[in-house]
Amino acid sequence: MDRERFTALDAALGALQDRVATVAGDAARDPAKTQLKRYTADEQVVARLELAGPERRLASTHAGVDVHGDGSTVAYLGRVRRRAVDAAPGEDGAAALRRALLNP
Repeated sequence: MDRERFTALDAALGALQDRVATVAGDAARDPAKTQLKRYTADEQVVARLELAGPERRLASTHAGVDVHGDGSTVAYLGRVRRRAVDAAPGEDGAAALRRALLNP
């Protein structure tokens, strides 16, 4: 697990967007299988990239992007009760998160 600190939200979102692009490009996964169910690549979360802040301990803002096994991304707001951010046409998860945080 990597952690980075940023002094500005825009810089944090830029770094998150770069990391999402890298991880999503490498995300191709075969379907996972358990004893009870077979999970397709789009159902598997292979990486979760999160933002929290600006406070150091009890952050008031929690958000992030889930990268699925097929390379798709979904942005969310919240920590325990995550709410998906609807992406506009042609928008990936990182861009949807940027829009949601900068234009509440």
